[in-house]
Amino acid sequence: MDYAYEMIVCIVNDGFSEAVMDAAKEFGAGGGTVLFARGTAPQEAESFFKIPVHPEKELVMILVPRELRDNILHALYRSVGLKTPGQGIAFSLPVDSVVGLSQPGQEEPD
Repeated sequence: MDYAYEMIVCIVNDGFSEAVMDAAKEFGAGGGTVLFARGTAPQEAESFFKIPVHPEKELVMILVPRELRDNILHALYRSVGLKTPGQGIAFSLPVDSVVGLSQPGQEEPD
């Protein structure tokens, strides 16, 4: 199945949602939604990944046309990835239908 939109989800340490949106907007994202979250990880995760695990997180959801997905994911990896202070991970999910978005040149149904 071919999906027109993808939802990019990026989970970063508290205070890095602006950096997420800056990177995403550089490659065409219009905006996003930030949720505040708390991460859980066993103590072993810190020693395995060799990074400190901060429990306070920000979850950024960005709905984008599918053709923007790869560039945005790569930008997120570079700017807020695991080897940065943001310690972020990002992934995308296909979206099979969307309402409430207007595209240039398209009219909203009545």
